[in-house]
Amino acid sequence: MEPPEMINAGDLVLKRWEPEWSAELAAAVQESQPELQPFLPFATPEYGLAEAREFTERSVANWAAGTEFNYALFTTVGDLIGAVGLMTDRGPGVLEIGYWLRTPWAGRGRMTATVTVLVRVALSLEGVEGLMIRHHRDNHASAAVAAKTGFVETGRDGDDVIREFRG
Repeated sequence: MEPPEMINAGDLVLKRWEPEWSAELAAAVQESQPELQPFLPFATPEYGLAEAREFTERSVANWAAGTEFNYALFTTVGDLIGAVGLMTDRGPGVLEIGYWLRTPWAGRGRMTATVTVLVRVALSLEGVEGLMIRHHRDNHASAAVAAKTGFVETGRDGDDVIREFRG
């Protein structure tokens, strides 16, 4: 199973992460740190170029290994506005979708559009039988994206809500 390296999603483009985008990733995380930090442990005030480079290089390696398929999310004019990924660690045939959006771009339906397209792509991959999203119970923006894109709550794990795609 290997998803496409680039996915067009209307006025957005998902591209497989490349290390040369590390500086922009660090800037995006820093800009959005107050909103991301409560839900994403990596989003600390110390997150910088070294951490971003480690993430992008790990993303390249994990893509090659077939364990994670992480995308940078761009506008069609090239603004890096977030990230989305498919993780394979939930068991055979199940992919987990994770996502975050740069604060100035949030609340305008962009992540909903992104996840909608990614669901369609993921379900077309050989061997994929199910999709899930895990988000913190207090992350109302992630919950809204999940609900709008066809994911329903199927369980809880501590503070996390587990949602499965029901389309």
